[in-house]
Amino acid sequence: MTIEAFIQALLDRGIELTSKQINQFKRYYELLIEWNEKINLTAITQEEEVYLKHFYDSLMALWLSPIEDKPLTLCDIGAGAGFPSIPMKIVYPQLDITIVDSLNKRIQFLNVLIDELQLDNVTAIHARAEEVGQDRRYREHFDIVTARAVAALNVLGEYCLPLVKKGGYFVALKGQRAQEEIEEATKAIQVLGAKLEEVKTENLPIEESERTIITIRKTLNTPRKYPRNAGKPNKQPIK
Repeated sequence: MTIEAFIQALLDRGIELTSKQINQFKRYYELLIEWNEKINLTAITQEEEVYLKHFYDSLMALWLSPIEDKPLTLCDIGAGAGFPSIPMKIVYPQLDITIVDSLNKRIQFLNVLIDELQLDNVTAIHARAEEVGQDRRYREHFDIVTARAVAALNVLGEYCLPLVKKGGYFVALKGQRAQEEIEEATKAIQVLGAKLEEVKTENLPIEESERTIITIRKTLNTPRKYPRNAGKPNKQPIK
């Protein structure tokens, strides 16, 4: 996907990028490639592939979930190089973003990226999701929590739902195995105080691979025992 095709594809979705936003995406790509030589951020490095498989892919949730260009608080778990939350922030500047990642080198990259792109109200935290979920400053604090390509949905639910405020949403960006993951996560979603709200599927342009956006609404407070200690959700998912 060329930069021009990226701009047009978003325009077709009712999103008209300003020159500032276009330049922010260009600088994002430059920094991603520059830092990728120092630390492993992505295996995808060709410009057209980054625009398609990282930037556009991240933004698909904007028209397939309840995320809006409002001062919503959004937490991105395991964002790595900033996906999906930084592309979302560029397009929807009013979002108040908190990014959580367990690798400090990635947090260092994100802090440079946030500064270079002059993004306000974006905070990057070096921590595990299990720790943040039990932190009173963040627990049940966010309007929306997102995650992309981090873990299976039954594990992700335990990472993310304790951070969602009652009435808020957990938005998971998934690929082709989404329906199977939803079935496996049915018990976990219920136990964690949430309800499956909506599942929307759309193909990524050009390569036509399937993408699924799963929206889960928080209906009750999550029991205090969740998330469990670091590593436990992944080793012993709720079943």
